[in-house]
Amino acid sequence: MTHTAFLDEVRSILTDSQIKTDEGSLDNWGKDWTKHFAPDASAIVFPRTTEEVAQIVRLANEHKVCLVPSGGRTGLSAGAVAANGEVVVSFDKMSAIGTFYEADRMVEVEAGVITKALQEFAESRGLYYGVDFASAGSSQIGGNIGTNAGGIKVIRYGMTRNQILGLTVVTGKGDILELNGGMLKNATGYDFRHLFIGAEGTLGFVTKALIKLEKQPVDLTAMVLGVPDFGSVVALLKRFNTALTLTAFEFFDQVAIEKVISAGHAKAPFDSQTPFYVLLEFEAISDEVLNTAMGVFEQCAEDGLIVDGVMSQSVGQLHELWKLRESISETISVFTPYKNDVSVLITHLGDFIADIEKIVKDNYPDFEICWFGHIGDGNLHLNILKPENLSKDEFFGKCQVVNQYVFETVQKYKGSISAEHGVGMTKKPYLDYTRSLAEIEYMKAVKAVFDPNNIINRGKIFDV
Repeated sequence: MTHTAFLDEVRSILTDSQIKTDEGSLDNWGKDWTKHFAPDASAIVFPRTTEEVAQIVRLANEHKVCLVPSGGRTGLSAGAVAANGEVVVSFDKMSAIGTFYEADRMVEVEAGVITKALQEFAESRGLYYGVDFASAGSSQIGGNIGTNAGGIKVIRYGMTRNQILGLTVVTGKGDILELNGGMLKNATGYDFRHLFIGAEGTLGFVTKALIKLEKQPVDLTAMVLGVPDFGSVVALLKRFNTALTLTAFEFFDQVAIEKVISAGHAKAPFDSQTPFYVLLEFEAISDEVLNTAMGVFEQCAEDGLIVDGVMSQSVGQLHELWKLRESISETISVFTPYKNDVSVLITHLGDFIADIEKIVKDNYPDFEICWFGHIGDGNLHLNILKPENLSKDEFFGKCQVVNQYVFETVQKYKGSISAEHGVGMTKKPYLDYTRSLAEIEYMKAVKAVFDPNNIINRGKIFDV
């Protein structure tokens, strides 16, 4: 990689303020939330327009310089880590919210727009952006698109993919493509938009997106339920999801709630302590809906599926109950957790969790395990917390030994080794547990079409 010559030419395109090479910047923009790989970026560039991105990519092709995209850097699979001397392309300066198409309930945003900023824009127009998760205050839309981010509202609104009506992208060759143009109906051949969603920046860079907005939910109401076992969690999902239109159905275990409460991030919802907890949310648009919810609750309690429970009575209490779930990731981060983000069909959840719990107990008898996840869409987060007496490397080594057993179980149920965090580098060795070898070869072939010199996010998802 001839970085000096490359950067000399980039300086003819960008201003000095759009290029950083100091040690602090290289460390900051060269990493994401994963701690498995040390950042080793050679420079950070901050384009302001799609055209500047395209020029940077074309120069990178000429000089055989590898590029890594950088958004909010909240990823958990090292998909935005520059660990091999790459130049980081940050979208921090491409953060404009553009044209709002009122009749289409659609807005154009640049890739660097913060998720929360889009949520607030939607609310200002009386609408709603249906993708939400704990890192909404720092994650960027481009990164969400790259990983097809999910979160806590998938049961109602779907993944990021379901919100994207159009994309502007710069391919690995430096071509600018306008994909789909925001149309709901467009039956004119291949829809490359969907190739770039979830591609983790390996085909090129997303620079703009046309986002679908939803009607704003009204009278949101949450219940937190203490349940005796995981089988009850699955049974509650079936019963409440049949009776109500849910906007969320989350679960977490006693370890998670203890950590959150001990850290002072939330208060205990009730006096009882149970192995697992459910947080469900719905729109209480009428007394009839509330009566239905209470009727299901009472029947489930009678049947032994619920030990204790509470329902929000105000917006303030709704937010307090959500803190129990949304504070988990931040709370356990101090324990350097080893995270597995897996999914299976809801039909298989009961058997799957039983198999995984046995693997965990057999192999991690001295490790503290924290479970939480989006049960409403079959997504589970298994977090193994690092003991104080182990170094990070020793701890990760022990966890990786058991990955094989965990992912063999995922494969047994035809699930996914990465439900919403992407593959990046951390899950790359395990891709064939979810994707067949034939699929992976087709992926590599697609990569070669859009990025023939393999300069865009090289070494992420798979090796070419």
